[in-house]
Amino acid sequence: MITRRALMAATPALAFATSAARAQAPVIRIGALQDASGPYSYLGGAGSVACARLAIEEMAAQHGLNVELLTADHQNKPDIGSAIVRQWLDNGVDALLEFNNSAIALAVNELVRDRDRVMLANNVGSATLSGAACTPNMTHWTFDTAMLARVMGNALYQTGGTSWYFIRADYVFGKALRDDTAAIVQARGGQVVGETAVPVGTQDFASALLQAQASGAKVVALALAGQDLLNCIKQAAELGVGLASGQRLSALIIYLQDIKSLGPAAAQGLQLTESFYWDLNDRSRAFAQKVMPRTGGIPPNMGQAGAYSAVRHYLKAVASLGPAAAKASGRAAVARMKETPIQDDVLNNASIRADGRVVSDVYLFGVKTPAQSRSTWDLYNLQATLGPDQAWRPMSEGGCKLVHT
Repeated sequence: MITRRALMAATPALAFATSAARAQAPVIRIGALQDASGPYSYLGGAGSVACARLAIEEMAAQHGLNVELLTADHQNKPDIGSAIVRQWLDNGVDALLEFNNSAIALAVNELVRDRDRVMLANNVGSATLSGAACTPNMTHWTFDTAMLARVMGNALYQTGGTSWYFIRADYVFGKALRDDTAAIVQARGGQVVGETAVPVGTQDFASALLQAQASGAKVVALALAGQDLLNCIKQAAELGVGLASGQRLSALIIYLQDIKSLGPAAAQGLQLTESFYWDLNDRSRAFAQKVMPRTGGIPPNMGQAGAYSAVRHYLKAVASLGPAAAKASGRAAVARMKETPIQDDVLNNASIRADGRVVSDVYLFGVKTPAQSRSTWDLYNLQATLGPDQAWRPMSEGGCKLVHT
């Protein structure tokens, strides 16, 4: 049942501009649709909202824009998510942000296209968004399953990971991450020896882990996220699955907060890939310092930082076109975003391709040992930097109908 609470759970954000400019400027409305209370809420949630609000404040002050931010909890249910989006679009929302759920993002993608609004897909994994499901109204930020597969699949294969067993989430994101990674491994001559699909909210991973152990695979790959991922990693340690059994346990996607929750002692040596890390360089540290007073001192992860980058770049296009023109055509706003260089303190060497995919430098990290970690959030060692052409799926392989090859 779609409750009134779910449909109306939206809160406005402030807009910074002179009173005269605000009186004349049309209101730009951005709706952040999130998992605000479920297993992935800590990966985006309030952190993403804080980053989006910072971008709104900066761009509104700089360009005299009048901007509102709405937020709502989709509860990881496509019917609730779609109903919220329909209501928002009926009430003048111009751009949709975040999602945290591939099934919901795909469910509303064509609706956004048909209503000619803007999709700022962020903290959502399925690479289908910039592939077969691409539209001229969609941009996809920060990461996707194809990027994660290319970076992690190649890195693990190169260091001996020639046979794989997958434990994956039994929904769109988990299957996409498994399929994209398996394709990379098999293209290099590796084998997929088995898999187990588990529903969201699984508490007991023992059966899946023991099957992975019995398979003899060199890599036990976890295509999971949020609390499911953490539970699986902790139970793997209890059961001796991983290095203790001569196998490598790999989290194909894992966030900064996940590593902090596990602790350096449990996570040390784990490899992971990110498009943003708060302590990467002076720019990323400066950005984190602006956000952390709003997040209780917690640095933003790559998905949360992506909300800042997406909102900032969208509002740059709004300022360039003019708010009235941007509201009149989301397609025109996205086209202007593609024409405009991405310049912020989150992404390096970034641009938006014709298929809507935001590409940037991507980093391979290793988790520090407890002795190496200097502070609570000092968790990663940089191992490699991959440029956009190395890290992201070529447009020619995605199947996007907007791409002419």
